[in-house]
Amino acid sequence: METPGRTDAARRRRLLLALAGLAIGLALLGLAAGPSGLSWPALVADAGSDQAMLILGQIRAPRTLGAWGVGALLGLAGAIAQGLFRNPLADPYLLGTAAGASLAVVLLLAGASLGGLSIGLATAQWLARLGMVLAAFVGALGGLMLTLMLARGAQAPMRLLLAGVVVAVVLGAASDLVTTVSPEALRGKQSFMLGSTGFLGWGSVWVLAVGLAVALPLARRYARALDALTLGEDSAASLGLDLPRIRLVLVGLLALATGLAVSQAGLVAFVGLAAPHLVRRHAPAPQAFTLLASAAMGGVLLLAADVLARSVIAPQELPVGVLTAVIGGAYLMRLLKRQSSE
Repeated sequence: METPGRTDAARRRRLLLALAGLAIGLALLGLAAGPSGLSWPALVADAGSDQAMLILGQIRAPRTLGAWGVGALLGLAGAIAQGLFRNPLADPYLLGTAAGASLAVVLLLAGASLGGLSIGLATAQWLARLGMVLAAFVGALGGLMLTLMLARGAQAPMRLLLAGVVVAVVLGAASDLVTTVSPEALRGKQSFMLGSTGFLGWGSVWVLAVGLAVALPLARRYARALDALTLGEDSAASLGLDLPRIRLVLVGLLALATGLAVSQAGLVAFVGLAAPHLVRRHAPAPQAFTLLASAAMGGVLLLAADVLARSVIAPQELPVGVLTAVIGGAYLMRLLKRQSSE
């Protein structure tokens, strides 16, 4: 007869194995997904040709790996946010990072437009992409810093949440005002807001990999503090934890993971919110496991959405953020319906 501890450990192992298997299977589908749908047989027939190697090595492989990396960072950020604020509805965009990134991108597009440059997503791709990546990352960090200043640090979680809401509203309004003055920036803003994995290259893969290699071990180092926070502020403080410093570090990791993901793929909805939910539903565990599994779950979710986005109406692509919003929204509605019926 298995003890509860062994049963829980077995469930966690099964979940990690399932996520690894899904990631590998979806990665193979990602290599096959193209303008003609799932075209793996055609690539196999042309194996060794320069065109097939170019398509696989320079387009589909980095996009597939990059999509997994963006999803992993969002899943990790979502798990940090939900653990830090003890709120299962917390997501990576709570602290003004999304609004800050959006405003920075809009300002970049508007400035280039007023300067007589055309930096639409279809033209001048390299210059536009580099500028948007840097602008989004700096804007995300700027939004976070503004939230921390307004909340006077990370000592009070409720005040921090309220400050994040205020910053998101103000920066969102500023972004809308800029697009009103410079309508040319609206198209770029819409593409950024919908999310896209179409511009992920090997440079993006390396940036995402380094970010994940830094953020995940550091987050797991503070996993026991997140476990203590579930007992309440007073209980966590009675254990000798330096809560202000721990919160500040975790907020920094949240911003790093979110900023990197947003800078590479735009605003991808629901992945950071849904990934920790799915992990806790299938394998409830301490935060050290939840953080790791949420990153893996987020990678699988966004990779699946990316494959669908490339395949459903090929040769056209759906914005991957739209798919994640529809699928994530349907899942949360189902979850709320189930909870209300219990």
